[in-house]
Amino acid sequence: MGSQIGSAGLMLVNTLINVYLFVLMLRFLLQFSRADYYNPVSQAVIKATRPVVAPLQRIFRPRGRFDPASLVAGLLIKAITIFVLLKLAGIGMPPIQGVLVASLAGVLSAILDIYFFALIIMIILSWVAPQASHPGAILVHQVVEPIMAPVRKVIPPLGMIDLSPIVVFIAINLVDSLVVGALARAAGLPGMLVGF
Repeated sequence: MGSQIGSAGLMLVNTLINVYLFVLMLRFLLQFSRADYYNPVSQAVIKATRPVVAPLQRIFRPRGRFDPASLVAGLLIKAITIFVLLKLAGIGMPPIQGVLVASLAGVLSAILDIYFFALIIMIILSWVAPQASHPGAILVHQVVEPIMAPVRKVIPPLGMIDLSPIVVFIAINLVDSLVVGALARAAGLPGMLVGF
């Protein structure tokens, strides 16, 4: 019974850290997509991540659309979480290269999950409220547009039907299974610690 409670506690801590990692990667994607900085949702994400990202931005300065401080923060938080959870679980000290590879897999998985959920929200909004002016709806479109625009150039909408989300979903699944899966296997750590 005690080990089950401990295991549930570790899983809860891992989930909370992964949610924060999700928010950190959302900050990265907001800058990458040049989303509206003054959008209330953007401001909430920036305020939530400022304590971790601001000190790193002194070393890793943003370069145009690329914010390396958010990525480094995500990698560090994921690596520290893996070390702490393995130590609390009594597994011991994992190999450092395995933790770094697992951290990279976790960060990439969070980015893919953001795109996946944003695409689903965008599709639902296109059916329910195609002209939605809610700040969250606007932000979803701004985040997804950089990955949708190149696909739309190759596969333009057919009247009212836009096939580009299907292609992007397939690409996300391929990257997730091939790249993230390969990184997770290469890390050699429990799967619960790697993925989101």
